[in-house]
Amino acid sequence: MSDDERWDLVDQSGARLGRTHRRGDAEWPGDGVFHLVAAVCVVRGDGRVLVTQRAAVKDHPLMWEFPAGSVLTGETSAEGARRELGEETGLDAPVDRFSRVVRLREERALVDIYLLRWCSDAALALDPDEVAAAKWVAWSDIDHLCHRRLMAAPWVRRLRAIGPELRAAASIDGGRS
Repeated sequence: MSDDERWDLVDQSGARLGRTHRRGDAEWPGDGVFHLVAAVCVVRGDGRVLVTQRAAVKDHPLMWEFPAGSVLTGETSAEGARRELGEETGLDAPVDRFSRVVRLREERALVDIYLLRWCSDAALALDPDEVAAAKWVAWSDIDHLCHRRLMAAPWVRRLRAIGPELRAAASIDGGRS
């Protein structure tokens, strides 16, 4: 993360407002103004999904999540999802393989959650500044991480809201993985 990371500001529909915001600036531009966050649920052919453990120096240290981050100025949401996945895990796929499942509205962000089907056994190349560990898990393991409060709090809230929808979209067997 750069000290000069900039985000396009958008309205509640995701339309750009023609203004930017620098990450870390104390003053938020106001109510009804958001920035985009993109997250990726990567699913292997066996139904397992990729979760990453946040680096110890980040907020929500050593908690689990799906690869995610803020969309930078000039990027589309899908481009931001692709970049974040690559930066955090080393996985790379064409942007047209990222399928948006849902958009959540949070206090200052619109969070786009994408699904990416992953077919190979490519080795992960984790960025130690971002990610402490990663693992492929079953959905029941994600439920367990949430229940034991090992999943980052924003993800617990998000999964409460859209977990069944995301699980169904990711499912290769009717949601029983």
